[in-house]
Amino acid sequence: MISNHTVFALYGVLPLWLMFPLYAAGGLTFPILAYFVAEGYKHTTNIKKYILRLFVFGLIAIPFHMLVFRAFIPNIMFTIIISLIALMLHDKIKIRPLFGPVFALLLVVSSMIAMDWVVIGPVVVVLYYKIRNEKARKIVPSIVAGIYMLSSSLMVIFGLTQYGGAKLMKNKMGGSLIYGDMNYWIVSTTFIIGCILAGVLLKSYNGERGKIAKWTFYIVYPLHLAVLGLISVALGLVDLKVWV
Repeated sequence: MISNHTVFALYGVLPLWLMFPLYAAGGLTFPILAYFVAEGYKHTTNIKKYILRLFVFGLIAIPFHMLVFRAFIPNIMFTIIISLIALMLHDKIKIRPLFGPVFALLLVVSSMIAMDWVVIGPVVVVLYYKIRNEKARKIVPSIVAGIYMLSSSLMVIFGLTQYGGAKLMKNKMGGSLIYGDMNYWIVSTTFIIGCILAGVLLKSYNGERGKIAKWTFYIVYPLHLAVLGLISVALGLVDLKVWV
């Protein structure tokens, strides 16, 4: 996660050769996170408090997330919230065929507000929740995530689509172009490597609860964004005067 966000925060000063391994390593994060979101949903004793924690720390992270990404993109905390809502709907909708259209509508909303991980985020979480075969459950969703991200990058590279965020990113936050730079999309093709490795790592998970560090993720997430964001400001990659 930190290595991936480092690419965004320091885009414009990082050498191209260094961005490749950093971005590839970033692919490890979401599949593993999505797996434990599905696991957390199964075992939480209070889903409302779980969502409230995500919401509060998501709000705290917003300004720092903007510094790193140089645009307003709802951060991963809100993607997790939407994913949890999808799981709740899955369990509450008793007429199973109805879940598909409702979930599709939720994905449309996610896409319209350009969530972090857009539509594939909730899809991966739901796959981790629904797949019953334990071996397949630990591998298939991460591969799906990797293929989706690779396909998205290749479609932009070959001119089959234009990333809508490019216009948003270009100098709106006083920073350099990221999503509109073809080098970014070339680098982003390595993301699938981390996603596949995430599946390999999850295969070794024995299902037992590890050392309890309940607040670690909640604290580290906004904290590392704050550090990276301030570094990007110090290096002149983001001009705060544009924000005023």
